[in-house]
Amino acid sequence: MGLVWIIIAIVVVLILAILVGMYNRFVMLRARIDNAWAQVQVQLKRRWDLIPNLVETVKGYAAHESKTLEAVVEARSAAVSATTPEASAKAEAGLAGALRQLLAVAEAYPNLKADQHFLSLQNSLSETEDKISYARQFFNDTVMNYNIAIARFPGVIVASLFNFKPRESFEAPQAEQDAPKVSFEDAPSVAPVQASEPAADASPAPEAPEA
Repeated sequence: MGLVWIIIAIVVVLILAILVGMYNRFVMLRARIDNAWAQVQVQLKRRWDLIPNLVETVKGYAAHESKTLEAVVEARSAAVSATTPEASAKAEAGLAGALRQLLAVAEAYPNLKADQHFLSLQNSLSETEDKISYARQFFNDTVMNYNIAIARFPGVIVASLFNFKPRESFEAPQAEQDAPKVSFEDAPSVAPVQASEPAADASPAPEAPEA
């Protein structure tokens, strides 16, 4: 009889050890998600900080493009105000679209494209987009690992007991997943001036003499 109780005690201890191990793992994964999201926020803030200078620089050459400039400012404000990954992804997609419009407008102003300050902002935005992309991918991978861990058996039992909920990934809407290309290569070009046709009364070229 004593041996049975010993076996039961060992089994209970093993089960408790497994539960504690899973709980600690979920806590660690959740902390990694929070840290990864903080890194995403750092890179997003870097882009937010660049946008006012970009808007002011464009305004110096194209002040009458007020609707486009206002759209960027409003989209930035919405992005800054977003508090969840889902809301932030939607707001950042709107900001990306506004930036595309701004770059398309800038294509029509050669002096703006040659402005050294504008070129510096362009390069900084391009570097920031790359960092945002990397941080977003790392965050989404971390969220995926956590969500899988709490959905599998027996982890789902521990997750249910201790209220570990699935976390949201940071995914832009499908139609707007591409980050804005911070380059004029993809912006619509100003229509080139067509060469004038030759005058109708132009004299034909002299024929070669027959042999």
